[in-house]
Amino acid sequence: MTKFDEATQAIRVDETTYDVCLDPGYSIGGPLNGGYLMAVALRAVVDASPHAHPVSTSAQFLKAPRPGPARMRVEQLKAGKTAAFARATLLQDDVPQIELLVTTATLNDVEPDYSAEPPHPMPPLEECVRLPAPKPESGMTINAQVEMAFDPPTIGWLSRRPTGRPEARAYFRMAEPQDPDPYVLALAVDALPPVVFSAGGKGWAPTVELTWHLRALPAPGWLTLLGSGRLIADGWFDEEVEVRDSTGRLVAQSRQIARVGRG
Repeated sequence: MTKFDEATQAIRVDETTYDVCLDPGYSIGGPLNGGYLMAVALRAVVDASPHAHPVSTSAQFLKAPRPGPARMRVEQLKAGKTAAFARATLLQDDVPQIELLVTTATLNDVEPDYSAEPPHPMPPLEECVRLPAPKPESGMTINAQVEMAFDPPTIGWLSRRPTGRPEARAYFRMAEPQDPDPYVLALAVDALPPVVFSAGGKGWAPTVELTWHLRALPAPGWLTLLGSGRLIADGWFDEEVEVRDSTGRLVAQSRQIARVGRG
């Protein structure tokens, strides 16, 4: 079992309840990463499902849960031969923190009938750059759990030269050797710096709602994350992320609505 597997495990208490322990190693300046929290929730949902894979997840982030003990409550809505539907709630001190609607199914490793080209070409991995190591007091502990190499123009905000467009692109993998799986993909779809940074935004940009789809089981190796946005207005922005595996296959896609941070 990898460290990520341990950090996301859900222990069954009864047919509807799971104990979890939220790991402080996945924080972003204090709050825990939303993708990490979804991975925790999906462990419980899949365990309770007759199907093996979380193919569609919609999460409402009601609060920012703190590291430590928590519980997952899973309610089965309907289970069929090809798909099952569940409602799940992450609770801390009996207070709902995240509400999720999850569809599970069992994906087969088949060639796609059609697959669109990536929305933006990525430079070779050796031409991409890592972000500087965060200061210990920053609370950016997630950086120790993952490796990311960025398309240089999309991190111009580091040197006060943002492109002016909401965008972020990077190669991604876990820091500890681990082949990507659906739970790693849940983390990956929310791993990029907010695309609003590249448009000049600053500060913590909390996710309010995030929906993502598992499209295929990923091959071993680096993932490619391609993030973009369409509108920044009235303190809100959207972010879409496309995830491709080491073979170039589309394996996940997401869209979220979030608040523009204040630096």
